[in-house]
Amino acid sequence: MMMSRGTRKQSVVGGRRSSTKSQPKVPSLQDFLGKRDFTGALALLEFKRRNGGDDNETEDEVQTLMWIGYCAFHLGKYERAQEVYTELMTGNHGKCPPEVPLYLACVYYYMQMYSEAQDAAAEISKDSALKNRVLFHVCHKLGDEHKLMQHHQKLSDTNEDQLSLAAIHYLRGHFQEATDIYKRLLLENREDLALNVYVAMCYYKLDYYDVSLEILAVYLQTYPDSAVAINLKACNHFRLYNGKAAEAELKVLAEHGHVLQANDLIRHNMVVFSNGDQALQVLPSLLDFIPEARLNLVIYYLRNDGVEEADNLLKDLEPSTPQEYILKGVVNACMGQSMGMKENLKNAQKFFQLVGASASECDTIPGRQCMASCFFLLKQFEDVNIYLNSIKQYMYADDDFNWNYGISLAATGNYKRAEEALLLVQNEAYKAEYCYISWLARCYIMNNNPRNAWELYLKMDTSNESFNLLQLIANDCYRMGSFLYAAKAFDVLERLDPDPEYWEGKRGAFAGVFQAVVAGKAAKEDLRDVLAMVKHTGNPQVEYMTRVIRKWAKEANVKIS
Repeated sequence: MMMSRGTRKQSVVGGRRSSTKSQPKVPSLQDFLGKRDFTGALALLEFKRRNGGDDNETEDEVQTLMWIGYCAFHLGKYERAQEVYTELMTGNHGKCPPEVPLYLACVYYYMQMYSEAQDAAAEISKDSALKNRVLFHVCHKLGDEHKLMQHHQKLSDTNEDQLSLAAIHYLRGHFQEATDIYKRLLLENREDLALNVYVAMCYYKLDYYDVSLEILAVYLQTYPDSAVAINLKACNHFRLYNGKAAEAELKVLAEHGHVLQANDLIRHNMVVFSNGDQALQVLPSLLDFIPEARLNLVIYYLRNDGVEEADNLLKDLEPSTPQEYILKGVVNACMGQSMGMKENLKNAQKFFQLVGASASECDTIPGRQCMASCFFLLKQFEDVNIYLNSIKQYMYADDDFNWNYGISLAATGNYKRAEEALLLVQNEAYKAEYCYISWLARCYIMNNNPRNAWELYLKMDTSNESFNLLQLIANDCYRMGSFLYAAKAFDVLERLDPDPEYWEGKRGAFAGVFQAVVAGKAAKEDLRDVLAMVKHTGNPQVEYMTRVIRKWAKEANVKIS
């Protein structure tokens, strides 16, 4: 924590001892602070200020305001803390304590007013560890790398300075470095249980969700109603299981009296856990406070065909984390594919490759997905299959993975495995898309199951897409020697569009069916279907074809009518 004040030994709240023994004792400020009940402490202080003080009113007023600022800060009521410290600096209550500008700088930092925080800290001429830590964090937020390194060099080996350094590592995505510092501090300070939460947060970011839960359990044994810890536990359950499991963990907070909608972070996570429910109502107001809110709103738009809205949200974002690079890549890929913009596709390849080839991400699941995406856009499907096959065991129930893996396998001619992957897709919206239907139909045909492909067509409404699927079935079945279904497809195509090419295809398919029946490779009943199809065809060649078929059937003693 950047700002802290030691608990005072003397009580700052005066009061008379009740003469009635049965009357409950009014808790003192120290009682509240000892329990870290800042809400109770703040209420007591505000009451005292409204109802007068002791003999030395000026000194008492200053001390009361200092404690009000302290409690308001720890409650996250930064506007109230700002009011108090600004009031003290006006000098209306006598000499202002010298540390107040620094405390105000801490408040400004948490209000994301980084320039104001820098100016407030600069009012303190004397250097101190707290001032250095404040400016260290401010420089990170302002992107001033030169000054950040200057303040970095001034850090000592004290716990406070090391915690500050670990926090910067965490904020910059250097989770392993942050973990190393927190673990060392935890070994030296076992009684500081909050360090368990920090270590657990790092392991969560490193994708070690089981380890994160194990370490977090130590803290929850002592503080079972901690909003931060339970929220982190819910996030781990979301990654390990699903949104329902995560939401069940958050119910524990409600049972302990927490108002879930009053906590911005929990409101944000509830949207994520519920697969985007109320995203448009919750996330926009959090964009400036929770970095992940922007990314999750982008994901929401991508899932709901809002590619342009997603692009607008990321347009001015300079990516600095793998997640940001990945989303920039996905948005550029969607823009490039939907609008035919080659520049966007090149940018997408670049973003995916930056993540997939990085030392920190190359062996992670997202890293390998990125390399697969890069090669997918380059149409190098053999390479795509290598990367996707390496993570297949972790993605069995992931519809997006099975969709992409199935198409990539089909593109390299591995139709059997492609069919297996595509059939794993459960999302009904995905299964209704023409891209999915056409690739699955091709897999069926190439795996000698043309009947299944034909049934896919029969389930479709008449449209341009169903017409295109007919063409695919007709041509692929013809190539594979599945002449009956090729004939059926060409027959429908000819009736929809009397193009001579369709008659040529149908005639060739009829001949193929006849040849297969004569060779004993097809059922004799197929000839009945052929004769039924040519019955309504006006081409003069039909009569000759019919005569040949009937003559053979008579000689072979085959009933076809």
